[in-house]
Amino acid sequence: MKKLLILFSIFVFTCSNDTESLLAPSNAVEYGIKEYGILFQGLDRDYIVYVPESYQPETPSPLLFVYHGFGGNNESIMNYTGFNEIADQENFIIVYPQGSNFLGTPHWNVGGWTVGSTTDDVAFTNFLINTVSENYSINSDRIYATGMSNGGFMSFLLACQMSDQFAAVASVTGSMTPETLNECSPVRAVPILQIHGTNDVVVLYNGIQPWNTPIDNVLNYWADHNNCNTSPQIISLDDVDTNNDITVDQITYSDGTNGTVVKHYKVYGGEHFWFANADIKSSELVWNFFSTYDLNGVID
Repeated sequence: MKKLLILFSIFVFTCSNDTESLLAPSNAVEYGIKEYGILFQGLDRDYIVYVPESYQPETPSPLLFVYHGFGGNNESIMNYTGFNEIADQENFIIVYPQGSNFLGTPHWNVGGWTVGSTTDDVAFTNFLINTVSENYSINSDRIYATGMSNGGFMSFLLACQMSDQFAAVASVTGSMTPETLNECSPVRAVPILQIHGTNDVVVLYNGIQPWNTPIDNVLNYWADHNNCNTSPQIISLDDVDTNNDITVDQITYSDGTNGTVVKHYKVYGGEHFWFANADIKSSELVWNFFSTYDLNGVID
């Protein structure tokens, strides 16, 4: 695997099977999985870009960011979420960033248990949006973020600090730290999707840990910000697999500004998982939710 170091306001190198930088001009579209590395704000940062075969440069594509959990990595979350297969069908580009190390562990700096980190992951995300947009035709009204656990916390941070760029966000087993919640300043209504298990022992549903806002408080914050109905609609989904000891309620705060909603899949008996079973398929739910919205609200 070759690497080429290029000076382009920052040092950039690729970790792909060729020696062409993502920032280098190219007439040929590079489809499939490409790995890249950069020196950003003094830190070596890595990320993966997936471009589906259905991508055509003349048609601006939605862009999805997928953030791994604390101690995880971008290749792993790429593999277990299956978003690449969905992108092949729905035609969107995906970025899988890699968290930097904090006390020897890959993380996203969201406050809470990551207080003390000096990494600016919001700036890193903004850089990645600009970089990918320089090389691919991106629909800037359709940029989304999702993540698992710490990656879900990161998605909420982006909803707070980059609401002018992210059309919608989704968290799976994540929440908001007190720092994120207290400093949240979105400039528009942001469609929110939260998937969380009631038996999660890492990010507790009721938010007993001092760094973890209770899920109901997170939902209420965004429902209030988006001017949604205060009383949610609750629908119990079919219990397809009666042997897995989980059931799912779909909880929706609707009629927000520009048609925004706050939607929650409450997984009774669910633990700290990216759910992919007969009762709930996280990746499909996330993309179906995102595909409904752009920066202006509900897509006509």
